Amino acid sequence: MAQHLVVFTPSGKRGHFEAGTPILTAARKLGVDLDSVCGGRGICSKCQITPSYGEFPKHGVTVADGALSDWNSVEQRYQDKRGLTPGRRLGCQATVQGDVVIDVPPESQVHRQVVRKAAADIDIPLNPTVTLHVVEVEEPDMHKPSGDLERLVAALDAQAGLKQAQVDLHVLPSLQPTLRKGDWRVTCAVHDEGDGPRVMHVWPGVYDGSIYGMAVDLGSTTIAAHLCDLRTGDVVASSGLMNPQIRFGEDLMSRVSYAMMNPGGDAEMTAAVRDGMDALFTQIAAEAEIDKSLIMDAVFVCNPVMHHLFLGIDPFELGQAPFALATSDALRLRCADLGVNVHPSARAYLLPCIAGHVGADAAAVTLAEAPDKSEDLVLVVDVGTNAEIQLGNKSQVMACSSPTGPAFEGAQISAGQRAAPGAIEKVEIDPATKDPRFRVIGSDKWSDEDGFWDDIEGTGITGICGSGIIEVIAEMRLAGIVDASGLIGSADQVGTPRCIQDGRTNAYVLHDASATGGPLVKVTNPDIRAIQMAKAALYSGARLLMDKFEVDTVDRVVLAGAFGAHISPKHAMILGMIPDVPFEKVTSAGNAAGTGARIALIDKSQRAAIEATVRDIEKVETAVEPKFQEHFVNASALPNSSDPFPMLNAAVHLPDVNFNTGGGDAAAGGRRRRRRG
Repeated sequence: MAQHLVVFTPSGKRGHFEAGTPILTAARKLGVDLDSVCGGRGICSKCQITPSYGEFPKHGVTVADGALSDWNSVEQRYQDKRGLTPGRRLGCQATVQGDVVIDVPPESQVHRQVVRKAAADIDIPLNPTVTLHVVEVEEPDMHKPSGDLERLVAALDAQAGLKQAQVDLHVLPSLQPTLRKGDWRVTCAVHDEGDGPRVMHVWPGVYDGSIYGMAVDLGSTTIAAHLCDLRTGDVVASSGLMNPQIRFGEDLMSRVSYAMMNPGGDAEMTAAVRDGMDALFTQIAAEAEIDKSLIMDAVFVCNPVMHHLFLGIDPFELGQAPFALATSDALRLRCADLGVNVHPSARAYLLPCIAGHVGADAAAVTLAEAPDKSEDLVLVVDVGTNAEIQLGNKSQVMACSSPTGPAFEGAQISAGQRAAPGAIEKVEIDPATKDPRFRVIGSDKWSDEDGFWDDIEGTGITGICGSGIIEVIAEMRLAGIVDASGLIGSADQVGTPRCIQDGRTNAYVLHDASATGGPLVKVTNPDIRAIQMAKAALYSGARLLMDKFEVDTVDRVVLAGAFGAHISPKHAMILGMIPDVPFEKVTSAGNAAGTGARIALIDKSQRAAIEATVRDIEKVETAVEPKFQEHFVNASALPNSSDPFPMLNAAVHLPDVNFNTGGGDAAAGGRRRRRRG
């Protein structure tokens, strides 16, 4: 019987299944996190999935109509009783009929993705664009005819210093009853960003509640947002969700390709991200127990492809040189223009983009970390699917981007997964015994400590996330399990049965629960290769900026982004992800893009400031720089085949091992591998 490819997102897991296989069955066989409690009878609704159609270059598949079985009576019965979100199917009822890409939405996942983008504790001057003003309005007088609005405007001028205020249209129908209900005293929410004050809302009497703004980091993998009280500047709630565009491709160029190859694909992705954004606003408002209509301002930061797709712009031009943006300036819009349903007058501000692949998120990182104000030479790296890198000090700042791809986030890794309970996130390997111990999301204990297995009883060990794969490969290098070229030794060469045959190469077993039906978590040579490619792209971007500065070292390194916040500096340097500096000179800025968005939300003066700063940043396009490829080849080694890393070598011992599979001498094997690479 014919076998069809089934690709699950956001996990990236894939496999071939016979026609007629239920999607729920395929998910379970692949270890995909798809919930179900009714035994496949179509009554619990836990296994809802969203099929995607069209061409998916990243996955190497074209999904045609008819890839799933027809809508059936069980789904219709559920639809009649409870309703399904448009486009969704029940995984227990839909069966494989052709190659298909299946998205598992967050509510259908047992173990939700951990979106680790908490709000940093920083001091921001309180100067928002939306403020509250209580005024006494003169009552109408037959002898001095004027409209209620005109007298409100006069009161705002005289009592609040707001001259020639305008009013948003939706305020007018309720203005007269509001004035009379408040006995001519009202509270006005006024937006003022230098283009003249506008009345957004009017409450009767003295409104003593709060109004809110949202600072949003729209990433290619996750969307994270911080709900802020505009009267105090405090963060009231933070949350995030997976970017629903992941089903169209995990990295940015895959999404650009999807738009190119599928008519209307850009509009499809715009609708997906806007729906996700609106759902996130609803979720955070519910968590904070506030009325969603009290959200009156929002700041968005995003990379250029996300920027264009969120705005409804086809990203076609960003997929080819010269990588032209439709617009790079800051934008001032209304939230309603972006499909976000909050207060009808709520404003939206998008920070400026720096260049074709260095976006508004990089501008936000600049605002948060201020490399342009640094006395020493600082390298700021926002680690993600597309790494955005800045190098500079008070005299000059340069910026570039590097296409690292999704490997750092667990994709393209055999046992990889996104950060979620059950994922291995930290690893240590004993250099003598070659045995590992690890920590898992959901427990503060190491695997060899009492109580560890009790802590993770509900999830077990499900795989390894990005920070875990970085640490385990670095630890393997330290323990002599993997050589500088990235090759894993055999059991005899390394001296441990944990090194097992894996096709033509070897793999290292980190955790094996296969005897009891659990997962075999191993690190394979293709896993290492994927990380080598990602880290080489990251390092090469940084090294290219250093060339432009004519320096071989930097004074300090700042790792930004949710993923960057969880990277061990030592392990990152062993892999050669970042330039050679003392470990203590590598710091984490957490979600610096989100912090920059908060700064622009709470202090409106910073908006003009970052717009001016961005104009002075020199942009470097890695795609057209010949030196980038040379750096990339050298950076493929662990840590590097050219740059010496003296400070790293002074701090740790990297064993001088060289494994080969060809039967000749080690050096010859190394030469063969380099030629193939």
